Amino acid sequence: MADERMWLALLAATLATYLWRALAVAVSSHISPTGPVFKWFGCVAYGMVAGLIARMILMPVGVLNQAPTPDRIGAAAFGLVVFFVLRRNVFVATFAAVGAFIAIAYARQHL
Repeated sequence: MADERMWLALLAATLATYLWRALAVAVSSHISPTGPVFKWFGCVAYGMVAGLIARMILMPVGVLNQAPTPDRIGAAAFGLVVFFVLRRNVFVATFAAVGAFIAIAYARQHL
């Protein structure tokens, strides 16, 4: 009985995922890439990233909770600087912040 429910849940999740993807493909030809809808999605994406980063800094969970708050704030500040220097490149700024955090943690342990 449990196996049947698992397969039913997997099927329902798969159908839901592909339904939304099919609707996105159908609607995408009617949306301008420079229009307000895309700008709104960009703002939502930036807001979600900012919220997640703030949560990781202020209310960390797990192993990150063991790192001192100044280390987390310093790495985030470095990532923010990289973000603005590289003309709002979220991808590179995120990896720069992670790299800075790793370097700070390494330096704190070994120096």
